[in-house]
Amino acid sequence: MSKDLKIVLYILGEKGYSVLNAINQVYSSEIFETVIYAEDKNIQDDFSSQIIKYCELYGIKYANKISCALVSSESYKFAIGWRWIINDIKNLIILHDSILPRYRGFAPLVSALINGDTKIGVSAIYASSEFDRGDILLQKTTEISYPIKINCAIKKMAELYVDCVLSIIKSIQNNQLRPIPQNDLLATYSLWRTDKDYYINWKLPANKIKRFIDAVGHPYAGAKAFIENDSAIIFDAEVVDDNVFIEDRELHIGKVVFVLDEYPVVICGEGLLKISSMQNMLGNNLLPLKKFRTLFY
Repeated sequence: MSKDLKIVLYILGEKGYSVLNAINQVYSSEIFETVIYAEDKNIQDDFSSQIIKYCELYGIKYANKISCALVSSESYKFAIGWRWIINDIKNLIILHDSILPRYRGFAPLVSALINGDTKIGVSAIYASSEFDRGDILLQKTTEISYPIKINCAIKKMAELYVDCVLSIIKSIQNNQLRPIPQNDLLATYSLWRTDKDYYINWKLPANKIKRFIDAVGHPYAGAKAFIENDSAIIFDAEVVDDNVFIEDRELHIGKVVFVLDEYPVVICGEGLLKISSMQNMLGNNLLPLKKFRTLFY
């Protein structure tokens, strides 16, 4: 079976590129029927140009998703970082950024980091008519500690993706795929995000806001806040020991209480957060603040 096995990759982003490279290094370019890539302008680097160059270098057939490339229904298909409908779900394996059945849906890794999960992972599942409810073929996990930036977490996940896909290909070759149904009673859902969801909720605890800032940074658009009727992007922050008592705290959430080393310290629902890197929407540095009495909202 290994000689006849052909696979199709639907890929986007760094994880998809990593899997493409790993499969090619282990099995050579002959295993690919085609590679279908996508572009995403909402990501600072969607790896589409790297994928194209790689396929051209190794003579791998490739196509953009908008070209509607035809693939064999008998081929095994892997969807990695893919967010678009694939009509032919026969032999279609989805790789999802969570330890299913938790975090079905969208941006599961971002949700896991915001929530402070100490274990993240990838699940390989058969495609089904309802999103992320297919039978589990394999799961890989890794431990993480905080603080951690999303780009670092993505690199860790890319390693899991490679391990997972190579293991599944080997199982396919040996006729050893053993799908396991998910336990729907344990399912949770991570919903899609709009631009409004990238704005910081200052009523949250400072440590969760810190995790939020780290989770939506590069390659994503970054955590946003309103300042003086304008928007700003906060790239980095640090939780400050909350050893002061603030009278009527709920009335002053979002206000600057101190300036440490020219960095503003903002009152959160719980704790304090020092903003150490911030720009306006034009990319201009906003630190140090022009005035002490500044409200973040």
